[in-house]
Amino acid sequence: MTGHLNQESIPDTRVETLQAELDRLRGELAGIRQQLVDTEQAFGRFVPREFLHFLSIDNVREVRLGMQTERKLTILFADIRNFTGLSETMTPQENFDFLNSYLSQMEPMIVPFRGLIDKYIGDAIMALFPKETDDAVRSALAMLERLDNYNKGRARAGYLPIRIGIGINTGIVMLGTVGGSGRMEGTVISDAVNLASRLEDMSKTFEVPLLISEHTLHSLIDPDKYSIRFLARNRVKGKQEAQSVYEVFDGDPPAMRAAKLRTRKRFEEAMAFYFVADIFRARTRLVRCLDEAPDDKPARLYLARCDAYLRNGHAEGIEENELTQSWSEDYSSGVADIDSHHRALLSQLNALATAVREGRSSDAMPILTRIARETEAQFNAEMVQMQDSRYRFQADHDHQHRRFLRNLARLSDEILSETENAIYLSFRIKLLLMDWTINHSVKTDRHLGHHLKSRSGG
Repeated sequence: MTGHLNQESIPDTRVETLQAELDRLRGELAGIRQQLVDTEQAFGRFVPREFLHFLSIDNVREVRLGMQTERKLTILFADIRNFTGLSETMTPQENFDFLNSYLSQMEPMIVPFRGLIDKYIGDAIMALFPKETDDAVRSALAMLERLDNYNKGRARAGYLPIRIGIGINTGIVMLGTVGGSGRMEGTVISDAVNLASRLEDMSKTFEVPLLISEHTLHSLIDPDKYSIRFLARNRVKGKQEAQSVYEVFDGDPPAMRAAKLRTRKRFEEAMAFYFVADIFRARTRLVRCLDEAPDDKPARLYLARCDAYLRNGHAEGIEENELTQSWSEDYSSGVADIDSHHRALLSQLNALATAVREGRSSDAMPILTRIARETEAQFNAEMVQMQDSRYRFQADHDHQHRRFLRNLARLSDEILSETENAIYLSFRIKLLLMDWTINHSVKTDRHLGHHLKSRSGG
């Protein structure tokens, strides 16, 4: 047929040439595809793929300036102690070799716990845990265990051991991209990040490796699975209200961990007396703690503070803490019925703490009953609001409600047993119920309030 060209009409040499060209083009295409894969994998070392998923994109080429989303995260900061002094003894090359050696030990202790490393800040690590709060605590404990093994290797090589401090906080954050037309990066913005960093810094003061906030404590699935004790109630820089800080000591050497478990209640009783300026009873309990655990550095620090108070009438934290708490409009969530309940709840908790402190357990019983009844009714009403408005953080919100009710039930049993020290019980009411009420209003309910207003067009 005229115009029809088939393979038989093409010389063999021409066919071979075309086939060779086709094979070459296929090879080039495969190479380009592999380059794209390698480039994206390399870029993923700078921008974690999980961060892109937060922004609902799958390809780094889709990233745009100003992308942002809101998530509940647990933030972990880890930092090498006295790194400046350590680095001054090394050459620049030795510094980089040491940092990469250390960081390569820590990374495998974060990723398996569903965490992602947001950034390295010199010798510091900032990691994010988007699933469960427990992931962050388990990761921190794994880091401390790996550090112990790493230090054994350093000792065999003739190097000094290194220590790290870790701070963990939980909260709702904004993730997104910031920068300019020529340079941008993914980042996390929230005061929850700042508090995690402050906690890491506080671990230097107390010479302990792992501190968590009360927000993280209340977000754990079951805090009793860990070795935790109350450590401080400080006004963290940038925070209006004093923040309760807790030590997780599962990573301590076995003997120290066992000693802290045996003395935990005595230590927390000492803290209760210390923060209400009953220094003699605080000091007596701290001395007994140190008799059993001489290397308990927080106990030794507080003993020194007690002695300082006896000398000059002042010690850090004492003047800021009372066993009652007045309502302030600064605590308002912006939702009238929620604020009304919180105001009434705080008043009832004050009455409860006063009755307990004065030894009036018969007066405490009706207060406990009223708090349980009214609070559960309020929580159920909020649950309906969240369901109706399709609030995306309802599961976390409900978890916080259940935590309050569990704390209330536990304290009710302790109060009704009439076997605990009254100051200690009043202090626990302050930490576990009053502080919860204020923080829940300022953080969790305020966020819910913004959501409800946006849904109603207000």
